[in-house]
Amino acid sequence: MTLTLQPVIMAGGSGTRLWPLSRSGFPKQFLAVDGRASLFQQAAQRLAGLASERITTAAPLVVGNDEHRFLLLEQLREEGVTGATLLLEPAGRNTAPALTLAALAARDDGADPVLAVTSADQTVTDGAAFVDAMRQAAEIAAGGAIVTLGIVPTRPETGYGYIRAESTARASKVLGFVEKPDLATAQAYLRDGSYLWNGGIFVLKASVWLAALERFRSDIAAATREAWQQRARDTSFVRPGKAAFEAIPAESIDYAVMEHCPGSDIPMQVVPLNAGWNDLGAWDAVWQVLPKDETGNAAHGDVVVEGCRDTLVHANSRLVAAVGLDGVVVVETPDAVLVTSRERSQDVKRIVARLESDGRGEKNLHRKVHRPWGWYDSIDAGPRFQVKRIMVKPGASLSLQMHHHRAEHWIVVQGTAEVTCGDKKLMLSENQSTYIPLGEVHRLANPGKVPLEIIEVQSGSYLGEDDIVRFEDRYGRSG
Repeated sequence: MTLTLQPVIMAGGSGTRLWPLSRSGFPKQFLAVDGRASLFQQAAQRLAGLASERITTAAPLVVGNDEHRFLLLEQLREEGVTGATLLLEPAGRNTAPALTLAALAARDDGADPVLAVTSADQTVTDGAAFVDAMRQAAEIAAGGAIVTLGIVPTRPETGYGYIRAESTARASKVLGFVEKPDLATAQAYLRDGSYLWNGGIFVLKASVWLAALERFRSDIAAATREAWQQRARDTSFVRPGKAAFEAIPAESIDYAVMEHCPGSDIPMQVVPLNAGWNDLGAWDAVWQVLPKDETGNAAHGDVVVEGCRDTLVHANSRLVAAVGLDGVVVVETPDAVLVTSRERSQDVKRIVARLESDGRGEKNLHRKVHRPWGWYDSIDAGPRFQVKRIMVKPGASLSLQMHHHRAEHWIVVQGTAEVTCGDKKLMLSENQSTYIPLGEVHRLANPGKVPLEIIEVQSGSYLGEDDIVRFEDRYGRSG
């Protein structure tokens, strides 16, 4: 007899400690930190690999921010993942309401699958060990237990919570959860040998989660059910009721349920996981997982290091050279550069908080901004002008729109552009250009099979992104 496993990917994090690479509009789960697949895509790949003769895996349930819906959809498409359901949160309410949405969705047709729950911002170097542990956890969870994967610790880590287990060598009873310790306590945990890191990976039946939440946090259970009852569906997107969801108390899975289970009559097991796991919670963690040279330096991009030790240099748009650094992190992006000691990399979130209080746009978006139709890169700007490089995917189009305060000049540098300007429609090829007067209704589309790239020069009294009036938009955007 086979069991049905429902992958659940929690993809709603903001990743502030990986700024400036991670921004609120493009957080760390969408980054390919190692230059290959993004962390979200890696999570989808790992969960898809859990199928076996005994286990059937369903298309994933993805819980994420409504603002990131097209990023989620596009990255799943790139990985060839089909049939996924995206549960879109209108606001962040931590992981307990997010998992409750997934459990309600999994039970929507009367089924009660085993949920395999993981966040979208972790790395695993030993995929086979991960699959073995998850399959073992699924078999246990099918019997009604809550199962968590406990990460076998490799150092006295103060940035993680811990699980106290009956045994760290095999699946065993969970004896308790403990908060993030100080260094001396973490060292004692490592010597004790009965503690595992809490990686936030859970395997349990949907009905078991809903019953446990009802028991320990009935307010969250009732409020999330109310939001779910008000849901609206648009193809792959499912949106809970906005006002009802925003009224849900924010709480984590651990605080809402898991920490109450040891000592109760709810069976709870932990399966040890020794698979090179890392949650990439800060730049020091990125340094740990990247390949290093003989003196401990990790580099990404166009980097030259001389006389450095145990240093990370991450270049994204230009040559970065480092000399004589020891235990330092340097991260370069086109619009911001971070320099910090590795041991203080957790404090990057304080910089993000200052950027937010100062109203700085570098907190939210990169210079290169992704949109459902492609992307734009703000190359240059000055008084009354702005220059952008724009890429439109094959078959995609921008909204039919107009601007109150700016005119635009478009120059095609690659591909073919279909331009609507007022009641006229024209086709432009490479090296051809056109002018969009202020106040004119217009649209840019790519009818071809290769990406369309144009250079756009905006001129006018106001050049903000909010000076857009949309009349038609295939992506459901307004304003």
